[in-house]
Amino acid sequence: MSAAYFITGTDTDVGKTTIAAGLLHAARHAGRSTAAGKPVASGCEVTPKGLRNADALALLAECTLPLNYADVNPVAFEPAIAPHLAAREAGVSLTVQSLLKPMQQVLALNADFTLIEGAGGWRVPLADQANMSDLAMALKLPVILVVGVRLGCISHALLTAEAIARDGLPLAGWVANIIDPKTSRLEENLATLAERLPAPCLGRVPRIKHAGAEAVAHYLQLDLLD
Repeated sequence: MSAAYFITGTDTDVGKTTIAAGLLHAARHAGRSTAAGKPVASGCEVTPKGLRNADALALLAECTLPLNYADVNPVAFEPAIAPHLAAREAGVSLTVQSLLKPMQQVLALNADFTLIEGAGGWRVPLADQANMSDLAMALKLPVILVVGVRLGCISHALLTAEAIARDGLPLAGWVANIIDPKTSRLEENLATLAERLPAPCLGRVPRIKHAGAEAVAHYLQLDLLD
């Protein structure tokens, strides 16, 4: 039975891709076919094959179905800035419609487990007044929220969960990615998140020196999504 999710974060640099790759690896380890998409990525490197984004490459490496780079990341920009600003500088119209079709094509592969990863947080702007959240709404996918655990994360997490609910999408689960292990009252913060977020915690990922997909997968529980 196929399952697909949109994965977002409480902010940028909270480990969305690290967790997404871990979830995909866990699905692979369980014998499930996997696919992924990152509709837009900024901060790409120029290579002989074109622009390449490290996050998109990490997702592609965990896909078992035959996808090429452009399938996973159809829109790529070199500057490491907000996608709508990078698009404006490149003269590209970054609309929901332009990102929707390639992600629908990834979903149409009907992998057992598919993740579509947004950029930054829930309300990252696209063109005009559209946001990345509008793409998630157009795809009609349940959402997995990566909470970057550090000072201030409770408010960020609860506000994001409220916005997801207001947009009419279910929060399927959340992951505590412990960015700052020295966070004061860490256990109490995690307990508050568990009490207040209306979805199961899929795992607590500690700060890992080499946070590869296999290492991260060890801390995640895919079965809580079923």
